Amino acid sequence: MSEKYKETDRMGDLICDDYRILQVISRFGLSLGFGDHTVAETCQAAGVDAPTFLAVVNFIRANGRVTNLPDAVDALSLPALMTYLRRSHDYFVKFRLPAIRRKLIESIDCSARNQIAFLILKFYDEFAAEVGRHMDYEDKHIHTYVGDLMAGVKTNPDVNIHKLSHQHHDNHAQIEKSLSELKSIIIKYYPTDSNARLLNDVLIDLFMTEEDLFSHCHLEDTLFLEAVVRLEEKRIVEREEVGNQPEETDMEPNNATDALSDREKEVIVCVVKGMSNKEIAEQLYISVNTVMTHRRNISRKLQIHSPAGLTIYAIVNGLINLEDVKL
Repeated sequence: MSEKYKETDRMGDLICDDYRILQVISRFGLSLGFGDHTVAETCQAAGVDAPTFLAVVNFIRANGRVTNLPDAVDALSLPALMTYLRRSHDYFVKFRLPAIRRKLIESIDCSARNQIAFLILKFYDEFAAEVGRHMDYEDKHIHTYVGDLMAGVKTNPDVNIHKLSHQHHDNHAQIEKSLSELKSIIIKYYPTDSNARLLNDVLIDLFMTEEDLFSHCHLEDTLFLEAVVRLEEKRIVEREEVGNQPEETDMEPNNATDALSDREKEVIVCVVKGMSNKEIAEQLYISVNTVMTHRRNISRKLQIHSPAGLTIYAIVNGLINLEDVKL
């Protein structure tokens, strides 16, 4: 195979070349039975973004070594990568870790009379719970934040992906440490009455899980983090462009409706909805002082000085529907 997989490569060849790609395939929602179809053909048939799929498999094939991070991020779709990461969380928490636990219970005597075996199972449960908390935080906080960014929802300016990740980054190292200790305990304090062959199989699963978790966390810390930083920068530029739009000059034509700028009409709608000056500023990405200036101009142009009067004006001129009015 070539140094990096391409869209023209056959999907079956990728799997035969590196078994770890099976993990990626399932988390992108792809099923086996590719025939001789290429990566592009397989992804298109399943509605999967092929460049993002290739960015992930090439990342894993290179064991997380990214020689050109900007180019790698250029190739992927952040929504598609988010879907992959969420499915990875489900895989670890709902399938992989419970499956290892079942095998562990079968391989050792987990009754209270065998304290070593009992403590090994307890240690495993604590490790699995730690992984669950880690991924639950990512789903509820980091992924929610990024989802808002993608949707264009205004986020707290004091929050960014680096702060969210920094608060959470130590968990990556702690998970690796816990798993390393668990493997060491099983190897050193192996219960003599256990099913040795099955327990060896559990250890193999733990080593593979360790490798898989490390790759997953490293992908989050590199490809995912860089993609989110780029999106944050894009949103900042968009907000600055909105904030730097020149204020509309005061006009006093005969027709009062024509005298209002589009921004002033937006302010009227916000006022009619019962929003405060601060809420209007946040909604329209302008300063509170600018909101107050618009409101003064609106009052002067329309000779209307009360919210009730603006409400009637907005309904009559089709700026807002009656059901949207805060009475």
